Amino acid sequence: MAATDKPLDFLWFIPSSGDGAYLGSDDLSRPVDPGYFREIATAVDRLGYSGVLIPTGVACEESFVLAADLAARTEQLKFLVAVRPGTASPAYYARLASTLDRVSNGRLLLNIVVGGSAQELAGDGVFLGHDERYDHADEFFKVFNELLETGKSTLDGKFIKAIDARLGLPPVQQPRPPLYFGGSSDAAIDFCGGMIEKYLTWGEPPAQVAEKVERVRKSAAAKGREVSFGIRLHFIVRETDDEAWEAADRLISKLSDEAIEAAQAVFAKASDSVGQARMVALHNGRRDKLEVSPNLWAGIGLVRTGAGTALVGSPKTVAARLREYQEIGIDTVIASGYPHLEEAYRVSELLFPEIGLGGPRNQIRSSFGERQVFGGGGHGGNVKLASAS
Repeated sequence: MAATDKPLDFLWFIPSSGDGAYLGSDDLSRPVDPGYFREIATAVDRLGYSGVLIPTGVACEESFVLAADLAARTEQLKFLVAVRPGTASPAYYARLASTLDRVSNGRLLLNIVVGGSAQELAGDGVFLGHDERYDHADEFFKVFNELLETGKSTLDGKFIKAIDARLGLPPVQQPRPPLYFGGSSDAAIDFCGGMIEKYLTWGEPPAQVAEKVERVRKSAAAKGREVSFGIRLHFIVRETDDEAWEAADRLISKLSDEAIEAAQAVFAKASDSVGQARMVALHNGRRDKLEVSPNLWAGIGLVRTGAGTALVGSPKTVAARLREYQEIGIDTVIASGYPHLEEAYRVSELLFPEIGLGGPRNQIRSSFGERQVFGGGGHGGNVKLASAS
């Protein structure tokens, strides 16, 4: 079976630090609101997405707590939740993970976030250099994984000391929930090759993604392992290419040059992330050359940290671009769009049919087989045209 024959695993994003219709503006913005996150989660659960990524950071709601709330209100949705080594012990994180997997009936995915901001890490009590953070994470997840898989672990390491650690209750998933990870530095790729199940890249041009995929494959193979691959992207999908590009322009239409300069200055000062540097290099803070690869638009990265690119176009165009990533080895997409509730509908309704995904789950019949045309919601219902048989 060719890589493009198998449908993508398609997740959405919970914007737990806030949402809006325009980047760099408070017009039509949506502040942090747990009720709104529930709306998004229940919508994407019904619309056919397999799961959601819940971000982590000082500006975000705590991911484990938010995932527990959303798990109680959804049926099939999986939750990709961050584990940040150094912010708590591996034994404590193992208890959190096991309980969340149990209360969600096996719907937990784990996202390793080592951290790319020395300033934020210092606030969490983590004072390690860039490469040392991965040495620390390696010891952390040895204990964490052993606890989830066997219920016990002991390690007298350089960074982690766990003597006769115990986990009383196992997770639902066996041997444990899968580990996801994203990182572009040599230290990150060496770490993940021996540890994770799925490697995530931000949305770089296909040639750059292919280069990273090959590096991770070699790292994993050297340790006798195999790793699968996912990509984190924003989406601007409309019925035509022109409409999609108009929507992209509108998204940054209220973004000032001063706001871009301020954001780029913060990125340069606060982050030692190689992945963040690669995102910035796609646009270098300039808004005049934002299509960095066919239909790959870097406008979001002018002010957003982390994933800063979007696929822009009609359903057929975006599906073609996704197939290029699938040919490289990408089998999972973690998607988002602004605002997240409306764009979740657009991506499901417009793009999913083009990429072989089923769309809304558990739809109830709305007729006895007649073809219907939406009639505006009047008392007489829809217009029945002819038999659908």
